[in-house]
Amino acid sequence: MHLYPRHLIILAEIALILLCASMLFNIAPDTAHAVTTTKTTTAKATAVQKPAPPAPVVAKTAFEVSGWIPYWRTATGTADVLPHLSQMTEVNPFGYTVKQDGSLFDAMKVADPAWQNLFTQAKAKKVRIIPTVMWSDTNAIHTVLSNPTLRAAHEDAIVAMVNQNNFDGVDIDYEGKLASDRDNYSAFLKELYAKMGKKWVTCTTEARTPPDSLYATIPSTLEYANDYKAIAKYCDRVKLMTYDQESADLKLNKASTGLYTPIADPSWVTKVVNLASKDIPKSKIEIGVATYGYIYQVMPQSDGTYDYSLLEAFNPTYATDLAKSLGITPSRNAAGELSFSYVPTSLSQNGLPTQAQLSAAAPAGTPSSLLAAAGASALATTQNKQSPFYLLWWSDSKAIADKVALAKKLGVRGVAVFKMDGGEDQTMWSVLK
Repeated sequence: MHLYPRHLIILAEIALILLCASMLFNIAPDTAHAVTTTKTTTAKATAVQKPAPPAPVVAKTAFEVSGWIPYWRTATGTADVLPHLSQMTEVNPFGYTVKQDGSLFDAMKVADPAWQNLFTQAKAKKVRIIPTVMWSDTNAIHTVLSNPTLRAAHEDAIVAMVNQNNFDGVDIDYEGKLASDRDNYSAFLKELYAKMGKKWVTCTTEARTPPDSLYATIPSTLEYANDYKAIAKYCDRVKLMTYDQESADLKLNKASTGLYTPIADPSWVTKVVNLASKDIPKSKIEIGVATYGYIYQVMPQSDGTYDYSLLEAFNPTYATDLAKSLGITPSRNAAGELSFSYVPTSLSQNGLPTQAQLSAAAPAGTPSSLLAAAGASALATTQNKQSPFYLLWWSDSKAIADKVALAKKLGVRGVAVFKMDGGEDQTMWSVLK
């Protein structure tokens, strides 16, 4: 969990940002009001008899910005956010994990002076401090949430953690749940919501691609791990993980021409929000916004399509530095994000076509960012020769600005940024408002 690869994204981070996409196919196809630091709802009784109705939508609602700071980048993450606290509504230390017995592990080391300094300054600016509790152990989630005694003890541990540290609430990010545990998860949220009193409960939730976009043939029986109606009742904010789209939307894949493996196409995000908002008030929804990218090995096919193999995640500076060294200018792609293709020496040393050879095979006028891809595609379609290349695809400040604008257009409460650790495109801060 704590081994750093050469691009500053550790394996734990890669596993995390891949998880919501893998949920779409492996477990279940799912599978967060004011700027003040306390809820505006009234205090809840120990047993929730009837949930308070959602706050009415007013003519003008404050746009909210929240963001996760990963525990494995404490120093750079807190230093990144501190100068920009005035732009934030909420900070989410990605700080706690769950042991198999349901007890909490303080991965962030909450007593670290860097965290304590951030908390002090955030409180002074009335920025909510809501740490995330992350859990992705499918079997352990089932064991604890399906047992009322273990579930209650888990809830109590969360409440104690929030109160002992004077946090404003908790963000629940439980991924990899079984569809059969949907009711157990809903019961957990209901009970936790009651125990938290005036403290906030926010829920980070997997993006749900509409079935007619996710499947070529919609299954006759479709089960989800998340009950959106229950989430709407017991979560004060719902942070949709609208990133790691990749190949999830078959309709958009088919409509695209050329390379297409988005972090998050605004068209897909719109579909996800429209579906979720049928059950969850938009006044509670925040759309997730990514600040990272992926490297793929791509194999062009004779029919003009491409096969993508994800290799690793990276921070934007890696891509921009590499492109500069190769004399390549990244280009804006179909999803409004940045990308470029190239042939690394590790491939050409194996007797495969080099960057220069693929560039020569590309049609005249091809931009530098697509020379390798166009040349490889030409060889595949005209000579049935497969020539792999690398594709770097990432979310930069322009893509982030587009998501902010989209959130406002859709009328949701705001955006939730994953991640803020100093590795993102720093011009993001000029558009994050």
